[in-house]
Amino acid sequence: MKGRTSGEREKTMRQLVFDNDELAGAEGFDRAEVIPLHEEAQEPRPARGMRRAGWLLVACGLALLPWLYLLATGLPATATAAHWPVAWVGLDTLEALGLIATGLLAARGDRRHALAAAATATLLVVDAWFDTTTAAPGGDFATAVAMALGAELPLAALCGRLALRALSRHA
Repeated sequence: MKGRTSGEREKTMRQLVFDNDELAGAEGFDRAEVIPLHEEAQEPRPARGMRRAGWLLVACGLALLPWLYLLATGLPATATAAHWPVAWVGLDTLEALGLIATGLLAARGDRRHALAAAATATLLVVDAWFDTTTAAPGGDFATAVAMALGAELPLAALCGRLALRALSRHA
């Protein structure tokens, strides 16, 4: 079925339906039966371990809400970081590796490009956020906004689209 359009799939997946009148004279047939050629796949219920992990993650996310309040009210307005350049170079290195991995996997038609694309999109959005929120007013802020709007967020959108397309195609 690969490569067929939606209309072609519908034509090949029709149900066989016989009328009771058509089968009335046939021996051994008391009534007509609908025999589906294709049944819609139902989402399987996740395994117990997966459900537990899911609820654990929800609980951890909810537990972070009070912590966010403490951070918002307790952090100083400015701070000095000892390894500031390492943090930024490390983030940009991860982005470069993510873009390269996503591109190579996508070019080869490897479905795992969806994982790399999702991670890379996340890194790019985080970079845009921190660039703009940590930039000094004036020229630095304008440069951060230009980079976010001109490079980081469009690349994040492209990576996000690649990831979603791969998920919807193989679901």
